Amino acid sequence: MIDIYCERTGPGLLAEPVNAVTNLAFLLAALACWRLASRQGVMSADIRLLTGLMAAIGIGSGLFHTFATGWSQLLDILPILLFQVAYLWIYGRRIIGMGTGWLVTSVVLLVGSSVYGRQFPDLLNGSLIYAPALVMLISLGTYHYRHANIQPALLLQATGVFLLSLTMRTMDQAVCPWLPMGTHYFWHLLNGLLVYLIVRGLLVNLPVTSRKKKI
Repeated sequence: MIDIYCERTGPGLLAEPVNAVTNLAFLLAALACWRLASRQGVMSADIRLLTGLMAAIGIGSGLFHTFATGWSQLLDILPILLFQVAYLWIYGRRIIGMGTGWLVTSVVLLVGSSVYGRQFPDLLNGSLIYAPALVMLISLGTYHYRHANIQPALLLQATGVFLLSLTMRTMDQAVCPWLPMGTHYFWHLLNGLLVYLIVRGLLVNLPVTSRKKKI
């Protein structure tokens, strides 16, 4: 059993009910983005992949907070990393117009630095692995603010949400004596909002020629 959150005080499938249930935020975000893409006429294979990974994050994390085993932890971590890679690639290709070489380099840096951060599980309660994602989001958010025609501030707003969610994740263990339930479930709720915001920012700014209508 992997016991790294305040809410879990012992073994059992129902030892982290709040941490498990709050992953519904990712499923709701995936559904909302799927409906938006369909309504806007921008549904494509890469958008299906992105929304599928959003749902996979919620399912994988829900399984991890239910079973708390090594295999379920992998199902928790892998979809998050794959979503970051997919979003970077799709946004870089379809919005920025980056070449394959730059995209591959960016993905290697993102994955490599994220994996390297896993060597320090006790630093910031393990949140160091998300530092590369924060850097990526700040970079894309700055580009989005300067160049996007529709809702240009959306990705920077999402960055603020991510900073708050990282704070909630980082402080979970520290607040156990005062908040037995901890704060990790805020990480799920806020990140559900986060992924919705950044995917929305992508969807509403796809080239007009690939859309049936504007928002």
